[in-house]
Amino acid sequence: MVSENFYNKNKIKYLKMIAGGKAKKNSRGKVVWEAEFQSSRKDVGRIEPSRNWFTNTKTVTQDELEEYRNSIRVKTPYEVLVSTGNVPYSLINNDVKFKRKHDYTDAFGTKQARNRGIKREYRTLEELSQLAKEKEAARMKEEENKNPVNKTSKYNSKKTWNEMYKVLDASDVVIHLLDARDPDGTKCKLVEKYLETKRHKHLIYVLNKVDLVPTSVTAAWLRVLSKSHTAIAYHSNSLDNFYGKENLLGVIRQLKTLYKKKSISIGFVGYPNTGKSSVINTLVKKDACRVAPVPGQTRVWQYIALMKEVYLIDSPGVIPIMTERESILFGAVRVENILEPDLYVGDVIAKVGADAIRKRYQIEFETEDEFYEAYGRKYKKIQAGNKVNVDLISRSILHDFIRGRLRYYTSATE
Repeated sequence: MVSENFYNKNKIKYLKMIAGGKAKKNSRGKVVWEAEFQSSRKDVGRIEPSRNWFTNTKTVTQDELEEYRNSIRVKTPYEVLVSTGNVPYSLINNDVKFKRKHDYTDAFGTKQARNRGIKREYRTLEELSQLAKEKEAARMKEEENKNPVNKTSKYNSKKTWNEMYKVLDASDVVIHLLDARDPDGTKCKLVEKYLETKRHKHLIYVLNKVDLVPTSVTAAWLRVLSKSHTAIAYHSNSLDNFYGKENLLGVIRQLKTLYKKKSISIGFVGYPNTGKSSVINTLVKKDACRVAPVPGQTRVWQYIALMKEVYLIDSPGVIPIMTERESILFGAVRVENILEPDLYVGDVIAKVGADAIRKRYQIEFETEDEFYEAYGRKYKKIQAGNKVNVDLISRSILHDFIRGRLRYYTSATE
């Protein structure tokens, strides 16, 4: 009869532990095999005969410094900083500072310049009063430029800027949305200046709404923007009508392979009404973010999963301090909130061109008053007293201008 073996792995390990826990001795009581942690004999230690043990660990040669200086002079948008060395390269500065020398030849001696009295800008009290009024007017104008209109205060508020900086800090890659009609005007300099201090973050320009400008203009702007950062042409009219998605996804996949992280986050920043949420919706193929043809639809930042271990962050639109006229023409203010819209119709005509306005609305005019009259009679914008409704006409023109029905663009200077 064959007996079964009831030993398993854990039981064998337990028995070996019991048997090996004691030292083995001979008949005279002398230890012939030490127990665990009982032996005092050690092997002879050997150190690798390498000179690295006796040299500095964080050093750099002059050849490496020269190579680094040459590399930072040539900035290309196709290089990504993956990791940095132990040597503090940030302390390297190519600008040589010289000690400022003071010239005391006119302070002492025969050529000494003596103070003959204070030179004032006025002689009489009337001139002093006039000078004070001019300085006050200049100060008021400067304050007006700093705080142009109350309707844009929510885009300049501390809460909105904090939301944007949260997105910048939480993002490994920052996508800056630019309006293809005026990329230089919708570029936020503060974002670029902030990212210059964060060398491990990568900035990408997305030229949105390229369907509103000629192809040659888009190509020229891409050549200009690509000199500093990666630039991609895009337009996102709807989930079924878009362009540039594959190019942007290809860049995102390449960056994902470069970053040695479990997951990366991509933040979208830009002016209001530049299409941040629309671009995100076309990337994820669904209405993940609320969109509207008016600015200020996104109030707080939100995370959206694009693919495995890749997340998108939508942020509210922010604008730097600008004048009331620039805020309205860039679409940062809702047309319904403008108090006197007729003040900006002349700027729209100057940007688009009178010939384009005539061709668009099929009317003839020479002055701004003739435009109101011709437009109101043709499209029935009449109020009581058989007069044209200037306020309604002005709002209609601003709506068409902001939504792209009136085509205009700025040329790139290469």
